[in-house]
Amino acid sequence: MELDFIRKLKKQSKSKIVFLVIDGLGGLPSKQNGLTELESAKIPNLDSLASKGICGLQQPVGSGITPGSGPGHLSLFGYDPIKYQVGRGVLSALGINFSLHQEDVAARGNFCTVDEKGLVIDRRAGRISTTENEKLCDLLREIKLPGIDIFIEPLKEHRFLLVLRGKNLSADISDTDPQDIDVKPFQARPTLYQSKKTSDYIKKFIEESYEILQVHHPANMILLRGFSQKPKWPSFEENFGLKSAAIASYPMYRGISKLLGMTIIETGNTIDNEFKKLEENWNEFDFFYIHIKGSDSAGEDGDFNRKINVIEEVDKYIPKLLDLNPNVIIITGDHSTPALLKHHSWHPVPVLLWSEYCRGDKLDHFGERDCVKGGLGPRFPAIDLMPLALAHAKRLDKFGA
Repeated sequence: MELDFIRKLKKQSKSKIVFLVIDGLGGLPSKQNGLTELESAKIPNLDSLASKGICGLQQPVGSGITPGSGPGHLSLFGYDPIKYQVGRGVLSALGINFSLHQEDVAARGNFCTVDEKGLVIDRRAGRISTTENEKLCDLLREIKLPGIDIFIEPLKEHRFLLVLRGKNLSADISDTDPQDIDVKPFQARPTLYQSKKTSDYIKKFIEESYEILQVHHPANMILLRGFSQKPKWPSFEENFGLKSAAIASYPMYRGISKLLGMTIIETGNTIDNEFKKLEENWNEFDFFYIHIKGSDSAGEDGDFNRKINVIEEVDKYIPKLLDLNPNVIIITGDHSTPALLKHHSWHPVPVLLWSEYCRGDKLDHFGERDCVKGGLGPRFPAIDLMPLALAHAKRLDKFGA
């Protein structure tokens, strides 16, 4: 639904909305038990909420399209991810409060492992510690290129931020991350003629990075993706009239929240920390976005049981959420990350909507195959969730006479 249309219908209310985003929530059946991670999990509180609310499967971008985390979140927040596009570089920069200039080019980097043939054998370098990441970033800061300034900042685990600052730079550059193993990293290539100068800088930076890192196994190479420059978009509050807060520990998700004008609430790395921050700040905001990362990491690692454990831990905090008396709760993911595939997938994502005004669909379990039968439908656009949340929160006026 177009943001301009929703903006004209929004109205004020004291109601509160919570979006609980369990990253990579959707899965595929295990060969062991024939059930997905969500279907395998013991989640009595989520099941109870599903029985009182309404469920379905949402599609972040389109049929057959595997979304990145950025597009997945933008669609949840009501922004058409095809119209509103931004790379992970900008989101990572904003997520760590880097002072990004409008003309800067930012990219998200991975330290990775390559073998003696130059083939990527681990895109995440064994998920090295953030402490080790910081040491490697110090080494990369030694690289100097004439005509530009280079900024290197550690993120979490194997991830880092690269920012180029100079005149006439362009972000229209292809990723070097193949997002696969047993292949060589891609060459940085300009996708528009005016990007050649910037892509040449990137190529030189990668060459010098390898010279430095080749003796630092397992983090002996880098992969770059999400080259981008900071866009100018209407804020979340302008669109929906909601004073909003983001509770997320990872820079990427803090970045996308900051880009939309949400207030970033500092939190620790645990689910318990996040729900404590929700309770502490409950009276200050109308809309809360809570991000759970562990489910996605487990899926990417192919760890079926660990993903179940994360989902079950989230379930234990549902009573604490209900004790705050929110008016609308939406629980879903930004995409599916089946442990069977070890990466994001195109499969629709389970979603649960609860409010006082739900008709209900009498499901007794929150799972993929149950959600197919839910009242929200087996495949509806994720960008419809914000209008639905606003309607259930009594924050939308009637349309027409």
